[in-house]
Amino acid sequence: MNIHFIAIGGAAMHNLALALHNKGYKVTGSDDAIFEPSKSRLEKKNLLPIEMGWFPEKINTALDAVILGMHAKADNPELLRAKELGLKIYSYPEFLYEQSKNKTRVVIGGSHGKTTITSMILHVMHFHDIEVDYMVGAQLEGFDTMVHLTEKNDFIVLEGDEYLSSPIDLRPKFHLYQPNIALLSGIAWDHINVFPTFENYVDQFKIFTNQITNGGILVYNEEDTSVKQVAEEAQNPIRKIAYQTPDYVVENGMTLLSTPEGPMPIEVFGAHNLSNLAGAKWICQCMGVDEAEFYEAIATFKGASKRLEKIAENKDKVAYKDFAHSPSKVAATTKAVKKQYPDRKLVACLELHTYSSLNAAFLSQYQGTLDSADVAVVFYSPDAVKIKKLEEVTYDQIASSFKRDDLIIYTNPKEFKDFLFSQNFDNTTLLLMSSGNYGGLNFDEVKDFFD
Repeated sequence: MNIHFIAIGGAAMHNLALALHNKGYKVTGSDDAIFEPSKSRLEKKNLLPIEMGWFPEKINTALDAVILGMHAKADNPELLRAKELGLKIYSYPEFLYEQSKNKTRVVIGGSHGKTTITSMILHVMHFHDIEVDYMVGAQLEGFDTMVHLTEKNDFIVLEGDEYLSSPIDLRPKFHLYQPNIALLSGIAWDHINVFPTFENYVDQFKIFTNQITNGGILVYNEEDTSVKQVAEEAQNPIRKIAYQTPDYVVENGMTLLSTPEGPMPIEVFGAHNLSNLAGAKWICQCMGVDEAEFYEAIATFKGASKRLEKIAENKDKVAYKDFAHSPSKVAATTKAVKKQYPDRKLVACLELHTYSSLNAAFLSQYQGTLDSADVAVVFYSPDAVKIKKLEEVTYDQIASSFKRDDLIIYTNPKEFKDFLFSQNFDNTTLLLMSSGNYGGLNFDEVKDFFD
């Protein structure tokens, strides 16, 4: 097939382009800006556009399909040309469904934990040499790409994102997959710019569960009240499997998971990750991996990229970075790190970076989320607020939202960096939570500082 990508440089889009290239498809693409690591990875396969920009002349009737990324706009010149020629235009998730409609589709959904759970499942399959197709939102150790597509594999494991599919397809991505086996990890209001109320947000998960194929399976976290309600209200003829956080203990900075064979040390930690592990175990069992095989494999799982990733450690100090930005993730991550190192001071730094976190109406959701930290720091960029065309967020609004009198707030990247590197981190855990980089922080400098 001959496929053209509009906005090929995105994290998801370039991985799909690489997967289709590896499958033998002819792939072309355009974008107005491509950054690392997408740039190098596309260049390595000769898929990097020669020039940046949009070129309608690239769109012709020889194309079998056009895949449209979220980064493109609805008036994109290449998109308009594709419409004019009557070409088949797919969103990213729509094309993934086309590639997998004859497979058993395993879709991992939820406001949080879905990347980690998907990564755990793939780690277990890889450990036991079980070949599956997949799409996951993070780069995994031992995997070349974040997307893998074949004709022969029976299963495909898909991370089910609830964000919109494309500029011209405003359905949440996970509404397009029609799972045979699905998981719901948790529901915590996110993407306020798309889902203006919590009720509207929950409705998206109801639609997701109602699209599970007849005779399919829903694995769900019954400790989450909203998830439990959505699962119990689902009327389609499916099997429902509830899971809970398993028993575990923390001893000398090591998490020991209770198993039928006794306590087992694992690499990941925190109640939220142990809950993720329980969900992954049920999915793997539904895919034919028994409990003992699951435990054997999961003992070596070190986590997904940017999810509680240890970036530095030296004697009595350690630094982690985490993708956490939504209130539920911030609270769970901060609590987990404090519980793992209870006798150390915890310095937790949160960057407010997303549309939701920089929305004045949403800030109250962060109340109490940094309470587990001994030193709590919030960084945000007023410029980012302007770029996202949001109402101005003030220092006082942030201070009052977190309900913490000793909260430290920075808006200047240099001042934040000066604060960070002026600290004495002896007997301390540093936790850096952001989907950005604090206005230009080089995380390698943090590593060097700890050495």
